[in-house]
Amino acid sequence: MTPSLFRADTVPAVGETVVLDGPEGRHAGSALRVRPGEAIRVGDGRGAVADCVVTTTSSGRVEAEVVTRVDVPRPTPEVTVVQALPKSERSELAVELATEAGADRIVPWQADRCVSRWTGPKVDKGRTKWTNAARAAAKQSRRAWEPEIGDLVDSAALAALVAAQVEAGASALVLHEEGAAGFADAVTAGPTEERILVVVGPEGGVSDAELDALTAAGARPVVLGPEVLRTSTAATVALAALGVLTPRWAAARSTLDPTAPRHGK
Repeated sequence: MTPSLFRADTVPAVGETVVLDGPEGRHAGSALRVRPGEAIRVGDGRGAVADCVVTTTSSGRVEAEVVTRVDVPRPTPEVTVVQALPKSERSELAVELATEAGADRIVPWQADRCVSRWTGPKVDKGRTKWTNAARAAAKQSRRAWEPEIGDLVDSAALAALVAAQVEAGASALVLHEEGAAGFADAVTAGPTEERILVVVGPEGGVSDAELDALTAAGARPVVLGPEVLRTSTAATVALAALGVLTPRWAAARSTLDPTAPRHGK
């Protein structure tokens, strides 16, 4: 079983000591009760991952020696999920699932038909909740990279974002039940782009005006599958499909293969 993953601001070199304190130290030492001699994994959320052996523990603090260390590259193609704001009880669930499925960046979208509304102080509060949800899910799924949570965008700002991404060579796909192309066909039709942007609409659907604006900006409406999914789960299904249809999962398996050479071996 893969050792539990903990977060540290920096991951030191092989032979050095990494210290877990604060919330991570309390979680490791008090909640999970790791003990000297046990194996743990420590990462900085920016690609650096180390397998370590616990040397000392105390209340709220764990020290471990770095045995191996690897710098995991970002998966390619990089995937940005533009997520329309789900209803409050499903908002953080959408982020957790997308993180576990491998989203590299998650952008909250205030779509026309969103029931949930982020205004005033709710904007910062909402982004903080999404950031915390992404961090927890990244640790649970042993991810080397935590997804970035982007700034809230409205529909006009999203169209501008799509246009800029497409101009830079990215592929932009809008999940829509009336899309002219299938998701798999759109992904595999040509060479795999280095970046893919997937737009997930709200429960009420992407409005005609929004779809027209996104299409004019260079996005392509696509059908993900035969079922109409909830907004909180659609991104997860799309990311799973991308894992199979592109090299994302194969590259990740190779990089994190425990039998592969590591720094220090």
